[in-house]
Amino acid sequence: MKKLKRWEKIPGCSLEATLDVIGGKWKGVFLYHLLDGTMRFNMLSKLAKGASPRLVVKQLRELECDGLVTRTVFPVVPPRVEYTLTAEGESFVRY
Repeated sequence: MKKLKRWEKIPGCSLEATLDVIGGKWKGVFLYHLLDGTMRFNMLSKLAKGASPRLVVKQLRELECDGLVTRTVFPVVPPRVEYTLTAEGESFVRY
């Protein structure tokens, strides 16, 4: 059986599902800036002026869970985390 994406389980119109996926305060900002390419966590955090690091992590993890963003962790000290739009994330934003 095919596993459904989170937004495919939402009843109602496609606009409702879209707003549910990108409905966070900073998700749209992150998606927009990731169109330019890969960005590190600190840079994304600076874009979200006034948001706590915990909120930034939460919103990025939700985007990752929805398959719109890929999170890459590099095993170095200090930790380095980069975020990139997936192909699905790019198509989600372009339309």
